[in-house]
Amino acid sequence: ALLGERLSIVTHKAQTTRHRIQGILSGDDYQIVFSDTPGTLKPAHKLHEKMMGFVNESFADADVFVYMIDLDDKWEDDEFVQKLKKMDKPVIAVLNKMDVSTPEVVNERMEQVKELLAPAHILAISVLKKFNVDTLLDLIKSLLPEGPYYYDKEQLTDRSERFIAAEMIREQIMTAYQEEVPYNVEVVIESFKDNAKILKIEATIYVMRDSQKAILIGKGGSKLKMIGSRSRHTMEKFWAKQVFLHTFVKVKENWRNDDGLLK
Repeated sequence: ALLGERLSIVTHKAQTTRHRIQGILSGDDYQIVFSDTPGTLKPAHKLHEKMMGFVNESFADADVFVYMIDLDDKWEDDEFVQKLKKMDKPVIAVLNKMDVSTPEVVNERMEQVKELLAPAHILAISVLKKFNVDTLLDLIKSLLPEGPYYYDKEQLTDRSERFIAAEMIREQIMTAYQEEVPYNVEVVIESFKDNAKILKIEATIYVMRDSQKAILIGKGGSKLKMIGSRSRHTMEKFWAKQVFLHTFVKVKENWRNDDGLLK
């Protein structure tokens, strides 16, 4: 909402974000580097350990913490909140989705957050309706320390176009499949050729077992075609040009615990 572009993929499933993704917002007298990280979890394999590494990095170098909570979600005093309490940097608690909530619920949640977290600032917003989003931006700017521009003013993210394309495909897989498949998938862009009128992309989708490969492809390749079509539509909207997308599916057993593959 603040950048005007959707850099991080979004689904209703937990553990959608696997990386630390930076979005860069520059104005005449400011530059904000937003760092979107995975959610906190107890690692079950090396992929999870890498994800928690990104979270810890963001704790180490952030100047301001924006802790966003959905008003309709259950919220409690957990390890993450305890860690935030110990930070010597400003914390902004942001309560989202006030457009589908009531004033009574908003006030109740605000009191709860104040009691458990005691943030420097607390703000109710609606990202969808853009309510109080500008207020949040002004608040963040007021809390930032003075410093140089770290990136060119035109730069939107620290991530490559290849990375963004891979995440767009993974987003469609996260949305379309249930249970184990989304969490056993990784997408690698093998070829990314950007011509004036068309973008040609070849991608490999890795799974951990033959059974997952069969589910991913579907009968007669129907599911994979659907994933390709939806991904291509998202890419064409983002890059504003025609996209040719070719996808392959391969099995790499236990890639989530392979240091070399993860790197």
